[in-house]
This record gives sequence, C-alpha cells and structure tokens, in this order.
Amino acid sequence: MDGSRNKAARLALRKHSEEFRRKEFRLSALFGADTNRFHEYSLNHEGLLLDYSKNFIKSETVSLLLDLVEQSQVPAAIDSMFRGEEINTTEQRAALHVALRDPQAKTNTPEVSASLDRIESLVAELHDGKWTGYSGKAITDVVNLGIGGSDLGPAMVCDALQHFATHKLSVHFVSNVDPSHLQNTLKGLQPETTLFVIASKSFATLETLKNAETARDWLLQQTDATATAKHFVAITTNLSAATEFGIEERNLYPLWDWVGGRFSLWSAIGLPIAIALGMDGFRQLLAGAHSMDEHFRTAPLEKNMPVILALLNFWYREYFDAHSTAVIPYSQRLNLLPSFLQQLCMESLGKSVDKQGAAIEHNTGDIIWGTAGTNGQHSYFQLLHQGTEFVPVDFIAAANSDAQGSAEAHQHLLANCFSQSLALMEGKLDADSAHKVVTGNKPSNTLLLEELTPYNLGMLLALYEHKVYALSVLWNINAFDQWGVELGKKLSTKVFAAMSADTDQELLDESTQGLIQKVQHWKKD
Repeated sequence: MDGSRNKAARLALRKHSEEFRRKEFRLSALFGADTNRFHEYSLNHEGLLLDYSKNFIKSETVSLLLDLVEQSQVPAAIDSMFRGEEINTTEQRAALHVALRDPQAKTNTPEVSASLDRIESLVAELHDGKWTGYSGKAITDVVNLGIGGSDLGPAMVCDALQHFATHKLSVHFVSNVDPSHLQNTLKGLQPETTLFVIASKSFATLETLKNAETARDWLLQQTDATATAKHFVAITTNLSAATEFGIEERNLYPLWDWVGGRFSLWSAIGLPIAIALGMDGFRQLLAGAHSMDEHFRTAPLEKNMPVILALLNFWYREYFDAHSTAVIPYSQRLNLLPSFLQQLCMESLGKSVDKQGAAIEHNTGDIIWGTAGTNGQHSYFQLLHQGTEFVPVDFIAAANSDAQGSAEAHQHLLANCFSQSLALMEGKLDADSAHKVVTGNKPSNTLLLEELTPYNLGMLLALYEHKVYALSVLWNINAFDQWGVELGKKLSTKVFAAMSADTDQELLDESTQGLIQKVQHWKKD
C-alpha cells in the first residue's frame, strides 16, 4: 500500500479540518448542538469505557476518517497480522504477539502453551518453597535483569497490580547499566535466597549482560561456580550463550523471532508477573488482552476502540500539528504506564521511511509523555491549559479503588480527572485580565476502567498495542522494527574502547574526544 491510495481521503480531511481551526470554533459548543454526544462518541468493551466526545469531531469527521481507514486497507492489515503473515517487512517476520494470549494456543501454537506450562511449574515450585538455593534455603527474592521491553512491561504490570500480588516472593527489577541500580537493589538481599532472571532475547544486550555478570560475581563471593545453575534462569533465543554463562538447559525459557521486545510481556518475559501475581493472575492478564484482540479483529470499524484511537491520533498529528500526546493515568498504580507507552508508541512509530523504503513527507509518531494525576496538575498542566503547544490528552482512571476506606479520596481523584478534561475543553474566557484567560478548545479522551484488575489491565495494554498497529498502517510504516536503536549501541563499543588512556581517539569527533579527556582528568583511582 502506497500513499497514493489514500490521497483522496487525506485531501478531504485536510479541507474538513479547516472548520475546527476557525477562530469562532468552540469544542464545548458541539455538546450544545448534540445532546446525545456522549453516547454517540463513546464505546464500551466489557469493563472498559472510551469517551472520545471531547474531540474535534462530528459525524462528517468520523465518516471521512473511516474512509481513510478503508482506503488505507486497515481491515486487510488486521487480518494479515492475525493470520501470522510477515508484516515486519524489514526483518521478514510475523508480528504474532496475539498468539501469546490465545486460549487455543495448545492447538494453534503448541510451543506457546508448552512455555506457559513450564512457567506455571516454575512459579509453583517457587511459591511452594521447593526451589532452593546453594545452601538449601528457599528462594525469597527474584531480580529481573532486562532492559527495554524485557523490563518496562513486566515492571509496569507488577507495580500496577501489586494489590493482587501473592507476596510469597519479592520481585525486583534492574535495567540500567549504571552500577548503582544493581547495587542498591542487592542491598538487603541474601545471595543464598535470591534468584536472577536474565531477560534478553539475544543474550547479547550490553546492559543486561553486564548486570548479569555483576550479579553472578556477587553470588560467587559466597559460594562456587556450581551455584550459578541454582540462582539463574534465562529467557532468550540464544541458548548456547546462556548455557555458556552457566545456566542449565532446564532453566532456559524460549522466545520467538515473531515476538518484538515491546510486545513481549505476554511471553516468558512476563515470568516476573507470574511470580508476583501467581499464575492465575498472569492468565487473567492474558485473557483480558485476548478479549481486546477479538474486539480489534471483529468489531465494526466505527465501534472499534483501537481504530478510533488511532484515527484521533492521526487526525491531530496530520492536520493540527500535534507534536505530542500526554497520557495521564489518575491512578498511582499506573504511574509507570506512560513510560511503557513511550517505548510501545515511539519505538514503533518513530520512522521516516515507508514500507517501500521511500522518504515520508508527512508526520509520523508523536512524543508520548505523562505521569500520574493528580501530581501532574501541580507541574505541567499549566502548559496544557495556557501554553502555546497543542497537546491532546488521554486521561485514564478506574471507577473503583482497591484501597481500604478510601471512597471519599477516590471520589476526589475522579473529580480531578473529569474536571481537568472539562477545563481543557471549556477554558475560561471571561477573566478580568489577560493572564487569567484560559482558551480551552483542547481535546482529550477518557479511558475509564471499572476497576484495575489483571483482566482489565490486559485489555487496556492490548488496546494501545492495536492502536499503534492501526496507526502504522495509516502511515504505511513498519511498526515492528527499530533499526535506529542499533546505531547508538554500536557506537558505544567504539567510544568505550576510546576511553582507555592508551587508545587512539583520533577517529572520534572533537566533542566526544573532549568529553572523554575530561572524564579521564576527573577520574578517581
């Protein structure tokens, strides 16, 4: 599919967008013109509501956007993904993460079912105290060593669902090669009761390997090399490298080339989730994601949540020059969600050539940012309300709280969430001085969960995954590669070598040379 196929739809949308850029346009006026607007522009799927009524849209807008979907062949692309076709065109691979949460995996992808069964056995062994370390004591702490998709997803889910944790073991996450990250995590842990999970598809990721080697050294200060087999498991495709590290074959868990890192928490990469929540909690997470998969696959386009979210993102990026989207969960438990979505969206959609290799002349992925509300109201909301940037917002909240005796506080939380979207829309034009004027006319979506459960979180995460894929089809880009990430990795090896005092630095630029020389000057013995 090349850009010419949807050229007519794009031109029609550009002309239509002028209506919403007129000085006299007021977003709030759309509600006065349509008393049924909320019901017309909201969607429900099980325990998840999407309210997209506070957007620059009306029936003509939706019709034109759906024309774009058809002209861009989004329905065919959705079918291609679920059929396991090679939609990752630059690596000649499928992107079949939906298979990881398919309840028919035993029949359709028996290797996935077998992996889940092995994870379940490991979790049971750990929870029952039957996995013992070198001294014969049961494991009490699990440290996940990974980065990117091997860290962000599991860490976010474990944090979000800590109220569902079994508390039979403590789960920790280390990602940064900064030695303080691992050292601070190991404080208070005992080598004899600590299990490390090395999560690295290639078993060659520098940050993860360095942390794994340091963790092994920490362990072996107390015992001999045979203990490595009792205190390390690995999730990888590079079985030989993991075995060479000292990990027994029975403690190796598979990944497949059709699972991208940012889509991998549903695989064995989710082992820390299963350890923290128990296998039932992990399977509920998978079931919620599968429910959204089926919705994405079968729902009519006009009632399809991921498609609608993708179209709104496309609408603002293309025709309103929106450079970023703020994702603001009014739930402290979802504080890590914006960071997870940064990788999911920006690594997938940060592309400047299309699937045919031609340079793209329009905008693609935007910047994703945000923190938990209400904290953000006391920092960056000033820019959202009175700044010059046009920033659409996704508000996320749960109707019910798990905290005990918190009904009034939770009501305040929800009141803040709903009032912020209202303030962004209405603004305040009748202020007594210019610096108090709030222009309003700022669009937002509200995603409301019935409650934050493994099932509902699974639905929410899969919703954003599918939104990203739909956007990639609209922009005719590959959402499943990340070649830009590789360049910095390669250059770091070169710079690391140059930081040795006896290594020639002439091949580096003057700035990098100067920085290295200053580090060498300041370096303490």
